[in-house]
Amino acid sequence: MVLAASPKKLVVAASREPLNGNQIRGFWAAWGGWALDGMDSFIYALVMVPALRELLPRSAIPDTPANEGLYGGLLFALFLVGWGMAFLWGPLADRFGRVRTLMLTIAWYSLFTFLGAVATRVWQLAAFRLLAGIGIGGEWAMGGTFVAEEWPESRRKMGAGLMHTGYYFGFFLAALLNYIVGAKYGWRAMFAVGGAPALLIGFIRYGVTEPNRWVNKVEQIKSWSVTRSFFMLFSPTYRWRTILNCLYVLVSIVGLWAGVVYVPSAVINLASRAGLSPLEAARLSSYATMLLSLGTIFGCIVLPAFAERLGRRATLALYFAVMLVFIPLAFGYAFYLPTRALSAFITCLPFLGFGGANFAMYTLWLPEQYPTECRASAFALAISVGRFFGAGITFLVGAGVSHFHGIGIPVALTSVAFVLGLALLPFGEETTGKPLPA
Repeated sequence: MVLAASPKKLVVAASREPLNGNQIRGFWAAWGGWALDGMDSFIYALVMVPALRELLPRSAIPDTPANEGLYGGLLFALFLVGWGMAFLWGPLADRFGRVRTLMLTIAWYSLFTFLGAVATRVWQLAAFRLLAGIGIGGEWAMGGTFVAEEWPESRRKMGAGLMHTGYYFGFFLAALLNYIVGAKYGWRAMFAVGGAPALLIGFIRYGVTEPNRWVNKVEQIKSWSVTRSFFMLFSPTYRWRTILNCLYVLVSIVGLWAGVVYVPSAVINLASRAGLSPLEAARLSSYATMLLSLGTIFGCIVLPAFAERLGRRATLALYFAVMLVFIPLAFGYAFYLPTRALSAFITCLPFLGFGGANFAMYTLWLPEQYPTECRASAFALAISVGRFFGAGITFLVGAGVSHFHGIGIPVALTSVAFVLGLALLPFGEETTGKPLPA
């Protein structure tokens, strides 16, 4: 007599499905690229003030707090414009492969981050940040698509959450390097270290192969034009979800790049008000960034469990709500306290970090909404196009810093974006319980 296994036992057995060598190596390649991507993208946030203090006078621009805020916001905005152009990597990955394109994105952002070390004018640094953004934006889409397609269905969701911890580990790494390298050798040394991700390319080239899902579609895809997968996203089947996904990511971008990315500058400002030396303030900003990163890593790890239990839309709503509360609490309230402002602000950071893990939902959710032949294009477009609008908002925040002579109020106002996100989430494509499309 044959007894049927219970559904619970089947789920447990599936969750223990072993990973093969390519799945393990590919995950670490994607995670490592995303970690070093996060390190490179956050380096500028950590060294923005000392870099502008040197480059503004060299560019015949007075070094004032107002100009530091204005040009700091402008360079953040240009970085986001570059990231917005990263949607171009998606069709290339759909046509020529995820692994090949992943290597190109890493080489690209490593080169232009490194070149920031030799900038002698503020506009040179702006150009290098613009170009670095193109590569940094592409790596997430390539790595996330690879993990989604290569990992077994029973482990894919957890793989997405774990992969996304890499970006915030990169924040932690950037803060650690700023404590060890930046505080001692200056901002140029930080950009020079930013060229290190190029070392990953050799490992990927000889250790990782394309996912079978893409290989099985090669015969069909190779007859397509490079742009066909991109235009597929705007067919009647996918148009509405593509628009909504772009809007969701835009909300997240406003919260991160127009808001939380100012945490190091806010800590330096508050530390100076508290009477700490510039060196002590720089090191405290590194500690604060590490704390923020740990909160986000925790948020990424628990996100897949929330997504399976609550659903994709409800989980993203939870993370949006945390940001809606803690951005104004940190920047609009704690930042302006007459006493103990620094300790109150730092207390908010783990919660800001947790809410910032909302980006991990896209690594899990976006691949579930599109088939293999246009998956990378969809991922790259959704995480990129909103950055053009985010760049404008980031520039407005910089202008607001100049107007208000401080970063508190302008950054606190970015929390309004999460109201829009919460209003749109009920219309999103719910994919809980559905397998990855073929």
